[in-house]
Amino acid sequence: MSKVTNGQNVSVHYVGTLEDGTEFDSSRQRGETLDFEVGSGQMIEGFDNAVVGMTIGETKIFTLTPDKAYGECDPEAVKEVSMANFDPSFKPIVGHTVMGQNEMGQRLMAKIEAVTDDSVTLDFNHPLAGKNLSFEVELVNVS
Repeated sequence: MSKVTNGQNVSVHYVGTLEDGTEFDSSRQRGETLDFEVGSGQMIEGFDNAVVGMTIGETKIFTLTPDKAYGECDPEAVKEVSMANFDPSFKPIVGHTVMGQNEMGQRLMAKIEAVTDDSVTLDFNHPLAGKNLSFEVELVNVS
């Protein structure tokens, strides 16, 4: 049976958990595989690398440190934004996530960290930045 190499398209089922066992994502819950080209940069580095060498039907469990996943939290990604940038009907709640776009039209997502009468402090770091992530991956198909 051949092993997965860079450039191949694969289908996997996976379950992702945090260090405390909390599940943050699961293809099994959605009932559909995750399909991607290995080594193309579509996936986080550690996930991509872990699939290399697997064979169909094989299951692998691995843990990624932030440098192989979503990186460390960047303090520069936490910004104070004037309340004037939001719709007047906007009611910010600490801990909630907001969606928007920058001047170039790119979609942005941020977590509300703090609120004052005049501003909202937004954390633009990926929600999984700074975290060790564990995955259980089953290789379903290779093409």
